[in-house]
Amino acid sequence: MEKKIYLDNAATTRTRPEVVEAMLPYFSELYGNPSSVYEFAAQNKKALDEGRTTIANAIGAESAEIYFTASGTEADNWALKATVEAYEAKGKHIITSKIEHHAILHTCEYLQKKGYEVTYVDVDEYGIVKLDQLKKAIRPTTVLISIMFANNEIGTIQPIKEIGAIAKAHNILFHTDAVQAFGQVDINVDELGIDMLSASAHKLGGPKGIGFLYIRKGIRIRSLIHGGAQERGRRAGTENVPFAVGFKKAVEIALATMKDRTNREKELRDYLIKRVLAEIPYTRLNGHRTNRLPNNANFSFQFIEGESLLIMLDMNNICASSGSACTSGSLDPSHVLLSIGLPHEIAHGSLRISLSHENTLEEIDYTVDKVKEIVEKLRNMSPLYDDFVRKR
Repeated sequence: MEKKIYLDNAATTRTRPEVVEAMLPYFSELYGNPSSVYEFAAQNKKALDEGRTTIANAIGAESAEIYFTASGTEADNWALKATVEAYEAKGKHIITSKIEHHAILHTCEYLQKKGYEVTYVDVDEYGIVKLDQLKKAIRPTTVLISIMFANNEIGTIQPIKEIGAIAKAHNILFHTDAVQAFGQVDINVDELGIDMLSASAHKLGGPKGIGFLYIRKGIRIRSLIHGGAQERGRRAGTENVPFAVGFKKAVEIALATMKDRTNREKELRDYLIKRVLAEIPYTRLNGHRTNRLPNNANFSFQFIEGESLLIMLDMNNICASSGSACTSGSLDPSHVLLSIGLPHEIAHGSLRISLSHENTLEEIDYTVDKVKEIVEKLRNMSPLYDDFVRKR
């Protein structure tokens, strides 16, 4: 197949043409600073507020609870750093999981160096947080629980409502990194007991460079960026109006298409999983079989290196990944796969395929055929596989 097959939508998505069209006037025609007082700028302030309202409605929040950021990573940093600083009179203890995105894990490591205490809760073989362990980790000094909504590598969706109830019962704030889930599953912050939520536009057909942090009204979170009165005094910096407009449009499309789009993604995902597991021996599906994001499939192939598989897929015009794009340069196996119990040698042979509305059955068939061919070729070059076959 000559055309490029893009199967790495968990890393980023194509910006939808409708989104680009909506953004364009705000670069060269409606370019006023929304913080200025004249009418020309007021148009931009209105566009910013409309984007905020659209996002708030998408998660059952109020527009005043939505704060634009430059990314999901910034939103995660803000949620953790500013919250523990604001509530440190109560205590300096945070609870998170071992399979969080590095935006959370590296922020926790930073906070530990500053004297805060962090408990990293285990997950089961499917990547679901162990709730009994989470409950036992709670201390009188615990001020924040941060558990991702759905894992970016293996797609497993967490029991967010149960975690929210645990946090509320102990008067602890609950933050969730919903970067992968927002636009893919229904989210209502009140029903789920979420106090703070991070998301990013480029995971759902919006532009790169803008995200948001939902902060429930009444939470005393401090500013992460100082310098001006933007975002109601909580996040300084001239607002990115074109990207906020693009984010709004992407959210509108995501919500309008969610049911049909995710049902189709599930069909393709399940077809992909069925073929791979049936036709390629010594392969396992990582993550929960059904309680996973509709567009995610993650496999581990024994006796191969995932990096070699990705390079050879790329040579066949297939874009996929072995895990998070934020760690693509690392030689270490995925911390997520190690946390669900995979040994290093199997974790190294992983492949993440994440779909979009643009993918077709023909592309999936071509991809599976190529994966089969490449895995067989790599195994035939492996002395470990040769030894395994001879012993059998």
